[in-house]
Parts: sequence; C-alpha cells; structure tokens
Amino acid sequence: MGDSVNSAASSGLLGKLRTTLEMIKFEHSVFALPFALTGALLAVRGLPAWRQVFWIVVAMLGARSAAMTFNRIADLKFDAQNPRTKTRALPAGQLGLGFAVGFTAASCGLLVVAAYELNPLAFKLSPLAILILLGYSFTKRFTLLSHLVLGLCLGMSPPAAWIALRGDLSVSVLLLGAAVMLWVAGFDIIYACQDVEFDHALGLHSIPRRYGIRAALASSAAAHVVMLGLLVAVAWMENLGWLAAAGLAAVAALLAYEHSLVKPGDLSRVNAAFFTVNGYISVLFFLTWAADLLVH
Repeated sequence: MGDSVNSAASSGLLGKLRTTLEMIKFEHSVFALPFALTGALLAVRGLPAWRQVFWIVVAMLGARSAAMTFNRIADLKFDAQNPRTKTRALPAGQLGLGFAVGFTAASCGLLVVAAYELNPLAFKLSPLAILILLGYSFTKRFTLLSHLVLGLCLGMSPPAAWIALRGDLSVSVLLLGAAVMLWVAGFDIIYACQDVEFDHALGLHSIPRRYGIRAALASSAAAHVVMLGLLVAVAWMENLGWLAAAGLAAVAALLAYEHSLVKPGDLSRVNAAFFTVNGYISVLFFLTWAADLLVH
C-alpha cells in the first residue's frame, strides 16, 4: 500500500516535470548553450576543465528553464486568450501554477549554485542575471524593444562564460554577446509577426505590431546582417582561421534561407524558420569555431 502511494506520488511529480519541460521546450536550450561554450573556449583559447564545462552547462540550463517557465507564468492571462497559445500547459490546466512557480525558483537556485561553483564574480552577478531573465517577460507590456531584451537574455551567455573562467571581460566577447543578442532579436521579430492582431487587441508592443510585417521582416534581416558583421570582427580580433570563416559563411547561408521561408503574405513556415534553422545555426557556429580554436 505504502509503495503504491509513493509510486503514484513519484509518477505525479515526474509527470508534472515532463509537462513543464515540454512547455518550455527544454530541447531548445541548444539555441544559447553553444554560444556560452564558445565564450568559454575563447576565454581559455582551448578546452576548459571538465568541471568548469559542467557548471557552465548547469548554469545555462537553470537560466533558460527559469526564464521560460516564468515567461509562461507572466503571460498566463494572455496565453489563455490567444488561439495560438491557449493549448499551452498552464492555460490548458495541464500544469498547476504552484508547480510552475516552484520550478522557476528551483531553476534560479540552480543558476546561483552553478555561479558559486565557478567563481566569486559570477556568483555576485547571478542576481542581476536573474533579474534580466525574469524581467524580460514584462517588457512587451510597455516597449517594442522587448525583442532586444530577449536577445540580451541569450546574449549574456558568452560574456557570462568568459567571466566564469577568467573573472574579467574583453571587447571581443562583448561583441560576441552583442551578435547573439541581435541574432535572437532578429528571429524573435519574425516569430512575433504571427501575433500582430492579437498584440494590437491587447495593447502589447512589438516591432511587427508598430510598423507592420513587411517592415518588421526588413528590420529582422538588418539585425542579422549587423550580427554577421560583429562575428567577423570577433573572428579578426581573436585571430581565428579558415574554419571559423567557413562557419560564418555557412551561418550567413542559413540566415538567408531562414528569411526566404517567411514572406509578408505567408507566415506558414515561421516555426521552421524559428526552431529548425536556428538550431542548426547555433550548433554549426559552435562546431566550426571550436574546431578552429582547438586546431590552432
């Protein structure tokens, strides 16, 4: 009888955890993690210690899990009204609000513990990182620059990894962070094109809502062009070679393909542009730059 009760409780907990991970699309942690690891490789010009890699990965997973879950909590009333999002776990009643809050707190705790294990400066800065990660969820209520704030959430990852290993910063890793910020902002603008009418009805802010889909797609493309320019500057400052250059060429081609998928009059392939292509971009970028650093 006792074993049966414990099994049911365990199954319920595991079920809630599985639902939460599905809700925040945990597998898409691939978007930011490669850039954090690139920042780590640049910091030491080679392979960091495995212990350091482990805690950087833990910090990244904790940060993204906290940010995504809190975003679902903060947007609960909006998600419940939006036909595109009303089937998400929280508005659909598949997950309790209390569990989501607890998961967010635990994820924040994981980030703080990982920062503590890395170095004192990372630990001291962890509350600021959490403030930015959670604060993003409220920005679309009052500014169309919310896309850039989301970009900042992921763009912090390379400088954070650098700080974790060296306890300082460099211009090159700050430029890498800015490139990641523009990359994310660019594809978030594309994603926001789906909700123009909904955002207008509820008074939410976004570039597509303010300027229209055609202008929004143009601004997204511009952000990605500047992103590529920043990455070229980082490669030059860090004296990277042909492997990194080949990686940048491939990233540029994938970005061009991403923008070819979405047209002002046809947003049917936004998910392919947002999820699939960007996953390839982050992994390919990391593999080519890591290879360049390790070979040279």
